[in-house]
Amino acid sequence: MGQDFDFFKTSMPDSRKADFYLGCLDGSIFIDFNFTSDKLINLCRISFDGYGCCNLDSNAKCLDEQLSKDFIEQINKHNLDQEKITKIVLELIRLNKDNIWIDALEEYKLIDKK
Repeated sequence: MGQDFDFFKTSMPDSRKADFYLGCLDGSIFIDFNFTSDKLINLCRISFDGYGCCNLDSNAKCLDEQLSKDFIEQINKHNLDQEKITKIVLELIRLNKDNIWIDALEEYKLIDKK
């Protein structure tokens, strides 16, 4: 895809509970992640400027064990490795694309247009 999303770690109010939070594209998108009891990362919600907040249901798919470890490694760094975190986040979005607004994903180039 080649787009520079410029992911950054952030926080959210208590009303928006999740274990980890990332923003990207100058705050146009915020993505919330949870760490499951199986020690895997899943996507719990994603919000887009112009679209609102999309909550994923309990059918959200998790990253595999290795990508979940890679995600935690990146989150624990002071500076995110943009190439690595982009690959991980885009894979998690790809896994869950059927539960996220396709027009928002395409507009923000989080998936390839069909």
